[in-house]
Parts: sequence; C-alpha cells; structure tokens
Amino acid sequence: MEKVMMKLGGLTCPSCLTKIEKSVESSAGTGDIKVLFNAGKVKFTLDDQQTSVDKIKNKIEKIGYQVKAIKTRELAND
Repeated sequence: MEKVMMKLGGLTCPSCLTKIEKSVESSAGTGDIKVLFNAGKVKFTLDDQQTSVDKIKNKIEKIGYQVKAIKTRELAND
C-alpha cells in the first residue's frame, strides 16, 4: 500500500472536488480519498496490486484537470 498526494491544476469550483473524488474512487484499490480545494491537492491510499499511480493520473487528466506533481510514500504493513 502507498499513500499518494497529487498536486492538481484546473480546480475552479467546489464541484471539481466531487468529480475528482468520484474519478479516483472508481478505481479498485484506492481508499481514504481527500480532495483539498484550497491546496489544489488530492490525497489517497493506493494498493499497487490493483491499480497504479499512472492509471489514476490518467483518469484525472481525462476529466480535464492537470496533475502537476506526485508524491508517494510506502505504508508499513502492520
């Protein structure tokens, strides 16, 4: 599992949050999704056995937003 943060561009209104959230959560293997409008970021967990960061990036870009930066951090398996 990974914790992912993507810096986004093109957020113009609060309804953008819903569009991005639905796009990310429609992918198997994602969870704990938080879209931060004022910060222009989306944060979520990702199971890289089910999907990839690139697939999520492409989904976000397909609905009209830019992904400007991506940071990932491996989550410890407890």
